[in-house]
Amino acid sequence: MMARQAFDLAGLVNRSRTGPCFICRMLAGDPAYRHHIIAQDDFFVAFLSKYPTMAGYAIVCPKAHIEDLADGLSPDDYLRLQAVVHRLSRALKQVFDAERIYVLSLGSQSGNSHIHWHVTPLPKGVPYEQQQYHALMAENGVLKFSDAEMAAMAARISTAFEGLEYPLLASP
Repeated sequence: MMARQAFDLAGLVNRSRTGPCFICRMLAGDPAYRHHIIAQDDFFVAFLSKYPTMAGYAIVCPKAHIEDLADGLSPDDYLRLQAVVHRLSRALKQVFDAERIYVLSLGSQSGNSHIHWHVTPLPKGVPYEQQQYHALMAENGVLKFSDAEMAAMAARISTAFEGLEYPLLASP
């Protein structure tokens, strides 16, 4: 596993609480919020995290700025998003030969309010003490990849994602 590098968590928290929605800015094409897209359609987008704690760390969200899962999504739309999460999980497992895929929904009305799911492959052989929340926490450092490495990673994941058949993703 790659060595992690220190991360400015306080800066991220400040940007999340005082700045614009990073997902909406990314979708609007703002270059300051550019991410490497894995897959998208008119309903969802899946992209690599700018601050990965593991290779392949991805985020899935609806394109619409929805802040509450229970009140903001219909059951059908929730299931469509979960089909994307599942499909991405299978693609990540293929690309990274992961031991397990972690899925976590984070965000708050106080920051990062656009609902989203973190979908992250856990490499085989990571000691137990460095798994679970420890593996996901930026406080424990992040991995640094070049832009070219991120683009290549997104392309490999996208190819695996597109190769998986998922009739549940068809628009109603």
